[in-house]
Amino acid sequence: MNSNFDIILVGGGAAGFFTAINIVEKNPKLKVAILERGSEVLQKVRISGGGRCNVTNACFEPNELVKFYPRGEKELRGPFHQFCSGDTIEWFEKHGVELKIEADGRMFPVSNSSQTIIDCFLEATNKLGIAVLTGQSVQSIFKKDTHWKIETQNENYVTEKLILATGSNPKVWEMLQKFGHAIVSPVPSLFTFNIKDSRIKELPGVAAQVTVKVKDTKLTSTGPLLITHWGMSGPAILKLSAWGARVLHDKNYQFTIFVNWLNDAEKDEVENKLKELKQEHAKKSVSKKSPFELTNRLWESLVLASGIEVETKWADLSKIQLQSLVNQLINGTFQVNGKSTFKEEFVTAGGIDLKEINFKTMESKLHEHLYFAGEIVNIDAITGGFNFQNAWTSGFIVANNFQITNLR
Repeated sequence: MNSNFDIILVGGGAAGFFTAINIVEKNPKLKVAILERGSEVLQKVRISGGGRCNVTNACFEPNELVKFYPRGEKELRGPFHQFCSGDTIEWFEKHGVELKIEADGRMFPVSNSSQTIIDCFLEATNKLGIAVLTGQSVQSIFKKDTHWKIETQNENYVTEKLILATGSNPKVWEMLQKFGHAIVSPVPSLFTFNIKDSRIKELPGVAAQVTVKVKDTKLTSTGPLLITHWGMSGPAILKLSAWGARVLHDKNYQFTIFVNWLNDAEKDEVENKLKELKQEHAKKSVSKKSPFELTNRLWESLVLASGIEVETKWADLSKIQLQSLVNQLINGTFQVNGKSTFKEEFVTAGGIDLKEINFKTMESKLHEHLYFAGEIVNIDAITGGFNFQNAWTSGFIVANNFQITNLR
């Protein structure tokens, strides 16, 4: 085969495909190839969003959108002014994919299937004549005069422009270090907390709107919390794991959290409410019915944890028991011992140091004609379609910002 290309993209994922498609749509005469190490492309797209593909988020203001990125907030402001969530919706509509907004702002294809996105990309690459080459694990990259030489286990390629969209790939990061690029060491982001605690042991599936804080840090998060078989998950926990990725890694995932099960309620407010209930429902059992926006099962568990028996009446509640219940409700202490990956959507904090990238073009500041797209750089986001939006935006900017001198 002819292994000379105008542009080679390494990485057959969301960022690689989106970048390649946009390049050839703008420059139809270019010879472009995507190299994928696996036997299939777009595997992360397939499993994302529980198989539905959370394409983006209905946050349309760049200055607001950047706030969902623990790493990359400052750097993405300019790029999002070029290509934001609304542009993503328009792009997919032009390519035959209609998106819908769910109550929490996440956006999915109307089909509710990630296959719709995969088909869209495969049809576009096929139509545009982009070579999609699987089983091409890159072994080495060389700079030769004005061109790049890429060696895979079974082929050598030459290209004028090289775009790396390999996500969290340690082997590629290692190659880049040899070219002088600094790599911020990767640590997990978006993970759930392993907690063994009698208060939540029997409550998997129960959710609440909470505020969570990590002891001895400034880390705090609000949102839905989901109790699971292994501990705690849900947006409140996932946000905390993303913003605290490095801090929690340094703690070896052994730390204490404080949970306010009543979200932003304060001590005096809750104490007064309980005293009112003591007066108004004197003859009723404390544990039977939740007086707050908590499920009855969770309420009963917190009541029992406060040293209050199941049949205790409100009238018989001692001052100490009432104070203990207030504490359980707004300052529940839980010990975290380890983490679990959130579904199959493994995200890392880490990658190419952001100071070494020109965010107007996504080109390396150290090497001309070397570009980056997606999670290969030290940018990551909380869950909700934001990591994909970074892939689309960075891919669009790469495609928008160069002209090619043909090899042929």
